[in-house]
Amino acid sequence: MDRELPWRRDELQRDPYPHYERARHADGLTYLDELDAWLVARDADVREVLRRPEDFSSVNALIPDVLPSPAALAVLGGGFGGRPVVVTSDGDRHQELRAPIVRGLSPARVAAVLPYAAGRAADLVEGFAKDGEVELMSAYAGKLPGDVIGRVVGLDPEDVPGVVHGGHRAEELLFRPLEEAEQVAAAEDVVAMQHTLDRYVRERHAEPREDLCTELVGSVAEPGDLTLEHRHELVAHLQNLLIAGHLTTTALIGTTVLHLLRHRAQWELLCAEPERIPAAVEEAARYDSALQGFRRVTTGPVTVAGTELPPGATVFVAFGGANRDAARHPRPDEFDITRAPGRHLAFGFGVHGCPGSQLAREQLRLTLEELTRRLPGLRLADGLPVEMRPTMIHRSPYRLRLTW
Repeated sequence: MDRELPWRRDELQRDPYPHYERARHADGLTYLDELDAWLVARDADVREVLRRPEDFSSVNALIPDVLPSPAALAVLGGGFGGRPVVVTSDGDRHQELRAPIVRGLSPARVAAVLPYAAGRAADLVEGFAKDGEVELMSAYAGKLPGDVIGRVVGLDPEDVPGVVHGGHRAEELLFRPLEEAEQVAAAEDVVAMQHTLDRYVRERHAEPREDLCTELVGSVAEPGDLTLEHRHELVAHLQNLLIAGHLTTTALIGTTVLHLLRHRAQWELLCAEPERIPAAVEEAARYDSALQGFRRVTTGPVTVAGTELPPGATVFVAFGGANRDAARHPRPDEFDITRAPGRHLAFGFGVHGCPGSQLAREQLRLTLEELTRRLPGLRLADGLPVEMRPTMIHRSPYRLRLTW
C-alpha cells in the first residue's frame, strides 16, 4: 500500500471540498485512491445514484478504513451486533429495518421530545454561561444529541454517557489508526456499550414501554420468543441508530456555530432577527454537511456521467459535494443565511433519506435560539485554530473554544 495513503486520506477528509470541485469539473467520474472509490460529486449525479438503489447497493456503506487487530477482534467477539443494519441493507430488508425507526421518529414523537430537548439545551448553556469561555464540543454539542436520542430510544439518563462514549469508540476503532493496546481498550468500550443495549433489549421484550427501543424489539421478536440471534440483530440496530442519532447532530451543531462565528455579520444578523434561524439551519447543513456521503457498490454494469462502471465497482456518493454544486446552489461556496433555502442533500435523498432529519434540525434550532439569546457576544477564541476531524461520517471540529 502507498505509505502516504493514510496521510492523504486524512488530508482529504479534513477538507474534501477542493476534491469535490475538481471532480465536478472533470469529464465523467473521478477515481480517488484515498477513498478507494469513484467520486460522485455533482448534484444531478448524486440524485441519480440515490434514485437507483437496485443498481447501487448500500451493502458497503459503512466499510471501515481500518481492520482491527486480532486482539481487538477477540474482544469484540464477546459483544453483540455484527448484523446488517438499515444503512447497509437493500430492498425489502431495508424497508423492514427502516419502518420501526420511521415510526419511532415520527413528527408526533419528535414534537413530544422537544420540551425535554429545550430544557436540556437551556440547562447545558446555563452550566457555562457565567464562565466567559467554553469548549463547546465537550460542554454542549457532545451532550445534547446523546441525551435527546437516548430519551427517544428509552435509555435511563445514567446510561447515556456510556452509550455515547461507546459510539465514539466504535468510530475510532474502525476509522482511525490506533496502536494495538488502544484498539483493545476501544473494543472493550464498544462491548460494554453493546452489553448495555442488550440489557435494554431483554428488559423491553419482557416489559414493553412507549419508546423506540420497544418499537424495535417488537419489530424483530415475537412476545415470548427472544433468541440470541434476535439480540445480536437488535443490538446492531440500536447501536447504529444511536450513533447516527448523536454523532452527526453533534457535528452539525459544531460546524454551524463555527461558520456563523467566522461570518460575524451573519451571527449578528441572527441575533438581531432570530426568525432567520430556520433558514440558518438549512444553510449550515448545506454549506458543511455533517454526513459527507456514503459508499455504494454497483450490482451490475452501469453508466454514470458518461463513465462506464462494471459490477462490483465502489462509488462514494458525496452529499457534501452536491451541496456545493453551482448548478443547484448559486454562489455555492458562500455561507449565506439569507439565501432562499434550496433542496440540499445534507440528510440524503430517496429510500435511504435520514429518518431523523427533523430531530436533528430541531436540536440545531433550539441551540441557535439559546445561544443567540443568552450569549450574543459569542466569539471564536483568539489564536486557537480549529481542526476538523478526518472523517466523512460526522464532519466536525475536534474542539471549538469560544469566548464572550
